[in-house]
Amino acid sequence: MSLTLGFAVYIVIWWLTLFMILPWGISPINPDDLLPGEDPGAPAKPQLFKKFIITTGVSLVFFVIFYFVYESGVISFRE
Repeated sequence: MSLTLGFAVYIVIWWLTLFMILPWGISPINPDDLLPGEDPGAPAKPQLFKKFIITTGVSLVFFVIFYFVYESGVISFRE
């Protein structure tokens, strides 16, 4: 696997994993605490940095699995 292909696959896996992890731990804002103009569906504390770290770790695991399957020849994109 070339470095370019590996990087491209990792980026795709990272984004897919991010969209899976974003809903974790979301609690809505209390309607009594809303300021004028705030979206009632917005999370109280999104904790994005924590989710980015978790996403990076989980996507690394998915990428390693993909890499070994790709290199073993179980799945071939050349045929």
